[in-house]
Amino acid sequence: MNASERRQQIIELLNMKGTVLVSDLSEQYEVSEVTIRTDLRLLEKQGELTRFHGGGTKIINKGDIKSFKELQLEERYQRFIEDKKRIAIEAVKHVKQGDTIILDSGSTTMLIAEELVKLKNITVITNSLTSAFILSDNSDIMLFMCGGTLRHKTRSFHGKIAEQSLDGISADILFVGADGIDAKRGITTFNEGYTISSVMANTAKKVIAVLDSSKFGRNGINVVLPLNKLNTIITDINVDGKCKQEFGKQGVNLIAV
Repeated sequence: MNASERRQQIIELLNMKGTVLVSDLSEQYEVSEVTIRTDLRLLEKQGELTRFHGGGTKIINKGDIKSFKELQLEERYQRFIEDKKRIAIEAVKHVKQGDTIILDSGSTTMLIAEELVKLKNITVITNSLTSAFILSDNSDIMLFMCGGTLRHKTRSFHGKIAEQSLDGISADILFVGADGIDAKRGITTFNEGYTISSVMANTAKKVIAVLDSSKFGRNGINVVLPLNKLNTIITDINVDGKCKQEFGKQGVNLIAV
């Protein structure tokens, strides 16, 4: 296979999966990671993808090239939507009546809000404007919002005011998403200013990370939470089988649905 054919196949993989990883492509095509990085760099110049550390992601809107970190909430909501819905349904199985839930911002946690709104006698604390709006439809849910500075792209509140609003809170479960997850670094993001997730984790008895399989092996710039803060990871069935063993060794339960 020549370089042109390989790059065309990479484009086809992007269209199917949304994301490709350098390590996976190197193994699949039996070429060096340096060669794959060159392929991705050329494809980025052609407007076929946006590179991130360790791989590339499909561009949602051609002609309006956005990096992964700049994707609007609505665009992220549509990526791997069926996988995320299954993850959300599984996540809510961990909730029981009387629980206090903290819901971090994100596209998968927004889908969890769509499942939580069907329940009664729970308390939900969130920094997500969109999740709060969804949950406000159910008067049987006690709903609290973290204030703070609004990040428009994610429609979520951050900063000192948001973090201070969690003082004295004791929650049963935190549901948190991420841009990437790695067995060494934990869950990561390509954005800055996500210290609120760490504050949330410190108030919760159990921390459950919810993220689709495309996030595995992807390394964001900033750590959201180290792996030792996580109790459970819920992902989809497309996750590499080695991941379950890898995270299990770290004491984290991985559930694939």
